[in-house]
Amino acid sequence: MTFNVKDLGRSPGSMRTIEEHVPAPKDFGVALIGVQEGSGMELDLRFEAVHEGILVSGSADVEITGECGRCLDPIKYGSSVDVQELFYYGDSQWAAEVEEEQQHRVENDVVNLEPVLRDAVVTSLPFQPVCREDCQGLCAECGARLEDDPGHHHEVLDPRWAALSGLAGTAGSSDPAKSTESVEREES
Repeated sequence: MTFNVKDLGRSPGSMRTIEEHVPAPKDFGVALIGVQEGSGMELDLRFEAVHEGILVSGSADVEITGECGRCLDPIKYGSSVDVQELFYYGDSQWAAEVEEEQQHRVENDVVNLEPVLRDAVVTSLPFQPVCREDCQGLCAECGARLEDDPGHHHEVLDPRWAALSGLAGTAGSSDPAKSTESVEREES
């Protein structure tokens, strides 16, 4: 996703706008959600020459796809992200003042927008994507959809009481005549 900016020269104030449809590169997202590789991205950008370099600003319209973090249902929606980045000229005195990993450069009269667009899109994605705010998700025990069965629950036994649950089962299965006899003895 490189764009030639030679026509802007180094004269501050010169400007050019582009509206372009480009395919999305890979890795434009995170594990659960992102822009699918090859899907269309609508770019509406302005390239403007300034003293330090080329200022790129505008927006990118993308289609976000993924899975709900609670129920794993598919998610699909459009998003518009704002883009604004300064690409420094290689010999610019201002480039020395900015940390190396925080700056982008104009190289051979070309700017590479892929890392800038990736940063803008990925940071706009939800941390925990959900299909709906009130999505109940899946049961942690068996994976059943809680939306389909709202009263779904599991009997949880504390392992420390497991031995006693066996005793409760044998007490109920004993001979009723013997139980009555032992109760009568205790009363006397």
